[in-house]
Amino acid sequence: MESLKEEKLSEMVAHELSIPADKLFFSAIKALLEKNLLQLNSNLLSIAGKYGINSIYEFEKLYEKGMVEEKDSWEDFQKFDHLEYKRDKIRDILKSLQ
Repeated sequence: MESLKEEKLSEMVAHELSIPADKLFFSAIKALLEKNLLQLNSNLLSIAGKYGINSIYEFEKLYEKGMVEEKDSWEDFQKFDHLEYKRDKIRDILKSLQ
């Protein structure tokens, strides 16, 4: 339940941006998700660049071919896998908002 203060703030911002109040919430959520997606992609690119990969599957191939040692890269592998998962979930949510 929105407090009176939050409701007035929402109305004021919606008025200033010339958008309906009900679309303000939708727009804010979408913007937050897009910002989060940009950050995730940036983190993914950082790890991908370090190993010359584009996906977790390519990372696994590096292990299979013995091109990287688990002891040196396991933390990056786990982080990359988690970031890809979060990225895919946010992409799915954004698609459903369209």
